[in-house]
Amino acid sequence: MCRNIKTLHHFDPPATVEEVRASALQYVRKLTGMNKPSKANATVFEEAVEQITAVTLHLFEHLEVHGPPRTREAERLKAIERGRRREAQMRARFARSP
Repeated sequence: MCRNIKTLHHFDPPATVEEVRASALQYVRKLTGMNKPSKANATVFEEAVEQITAVTLHLFEHLEVHGPPRTREAERLKAIERGRRREAQMRARFARSP
């Protein structure tokens, strides 16, 4: 999965439409390999972003949840810890290399 696309469902406070649209834009960029579409493709590119945003918001509204909402602070701390573990693994790997 693209590292720039973050989990947005089931947060308190909920993800904004702008956050969902930003993720949809990253998704379309990743799929198409285009950071910025040409003029010929701009309309269909934007349509795809808008449709994915709408479908994602619909999905979020209709998913059943069975736990407490996530907090952005807890997710930030988890990401920091994952980064520390990844860095420790890399340091250990390269320390063993000749």
